[in-house]
Amino acid sequence: MLRPGAAGCLAAMALTSTLAMAQPAPVPAPLPTLGGDSLLNRGTDRWYFQTSAYTQHWDPKPHHNNTQRLLNVERQGEDRWIWGGAFFYNSFDQPCQYLYAGYLWRPASRWRGAYVKLTGGLLHGYKGEYQNNIPLNNLGVAPALLPAVGLSGKRFATEVVVFGTSGVMWNVGFFFD
Repeated sequence: MLRPGAAGCLAAMALTSTLAMAQPAPVPAPLPTLGGDSLLNRGTDRWYFQTSAYTQHWDPKPHHNNTQRLLNVERQGEDRWIWGGAFFYNSFDQPCQYLYAGYLWRPASRWRGAYVKLTGGLLHGYKGEYQNNIPLNNLGVAPALLPAVGLSGKRFATEVVVFGTSGVMWNVGFFFD
């Protein structure tokens, strides 16, 4: 015969050993991910800030400004549509603004961070004797298309932008969320 309290102790030991031998609950499957190709498919919108590092005119003149002092803020959507605004000094050292929308392609899966970008928008700031240096600037605002080729990482990017028949600009920037 068992002493009082011994039965309770045996019951507790039996319950403990039963729980110890029980199979753990199955671990749920991981959530679907975008794969290892996160640079191609970020899945979220993000902000991009860039500035100009170098400018070269195709046909340089002594009066050309090669320091654009570009400040550009751009929103890149997860669907690769982009929109933004830029402030810079044009080739004749006049303050200018460019408001735009565009699209970003990532055509080379081998080079994960490589991209091609095309923006189009309205350009303002070419005035006075330089007003006719850009086409369709009769009202002081002209349409503009700017193609770019770039390379991006998780936080930083660099791109080369061709500005019409005038020249090329090398930009550097960073992403912030």
